[in-house]
Amino acid sequence: MTKKRILSGIRPTGKLHLGHLVGALSNWKKLQEEYDCFFMVADWHALMSEYENPTGLKDNILDNVIDWISCGIDPDKSAIFVQSQVVEHLELYFYLSLITPLGLLERCPTYKEQLRQVTNRDLSTFAFLGYPVLMAADILLYKADAVPVGEDQLPHLELCRQIVRKFNHLYKKECFSEPKALLTKTARLLGLDGRKMSKSYNNYIALSDSPEIIRKKVQGMFTDPQRIRVSDPGHPDKCSVFAYQSIFSCREHDELCQRCLKARISCTDCKKELVSLIGGILEPIQEKRAVLEKQKDTVRDILAAGQAKASLLAKKTVAEVKGLLKI
Repeated sequence: MTKKRILSGIRPTGKLHLGHLVGALSNWKKLQEEYDCFFMVADWHALMSEYENPTGLKDNILDNVIDWISCGIDPDKSAIFVQSQVVEHLELYFYLSLITPLGLLERCPTYKEQLRQVTNRDLSTFAFLGYPVLMAADILLYKADAVPVGEDQLPHLELCRQIVRKFNHLYKKECFSEPKALLTKTARLLGLDGRKMSKSYNNYIALSDSPEIIRKKVQGMFTDPQRIRVSDPGHPDKCSVFAYQSIFSCREHDELCQRCLKARISCTDCKKELVSLIGGILEPIQEKRAVLEKQKDTVRDILAAGQAKASLLAKKTVAEVKGLLKI
């Protein structure tokens, strides 16, 4: 039986962190057992927001892929490639942009939200407005059956489905099928300070952080401001350390709550426990990473093989589209 195909990607804007592990990489590892997976380093998507200061993007590509493989993304099971090395992404992006109404992009809720929230970069550009069209091209280039997304990305996927319907109707052929959302059920991991996890806030634990750096970062985490003495009952719903414990600990959620509510564990001991938990998770990842960092030519070969596999499908799709466009 032929496996269904999925496409997903991560932007190489910096070091990968625990948020990437729980939000994407752990899920990718499971999905590659069931699906024909295409995992993309989305460097063009990164450039859309980082164009004013693109320093580091190129180096981040190899560094990020080393993390992917260290976390269990298997190049024998999945195509791992760099978006910009398959030029058909931009070609299909152009063809799809021909039929995409401007108003559809301007009404996209994630676009409007980003314009409001991001104040340290100028995102009022044609490229950023067209972000969902490039995302649609990424998906449709490989005729992906499904896309693993969080709920915040559903508007982009629906826009892709609208483009599919218009393209198929306009050119009177079912060239593309409407990709389905593969909702990822993962806990939302905020930054160490309770804010959104961001490299600009430096409020994350990188997958490559040393045990000492992890210890220092956890020690500085925001805890319960109302808990003055060890004997005071805690408020786990207001504590960042508890939020991380609930994701990474093998203890039941209720047990973790009761330990805090009934002051069975101090904030200091809870942090020490979290350091140990995170260290245990990252140790095997970092061991693999240490080996791969000495074998970067092997990683480049993996990317070349992924590019070759992706290009075969990409060229076939673009040829089909150009035939429908009579060009």
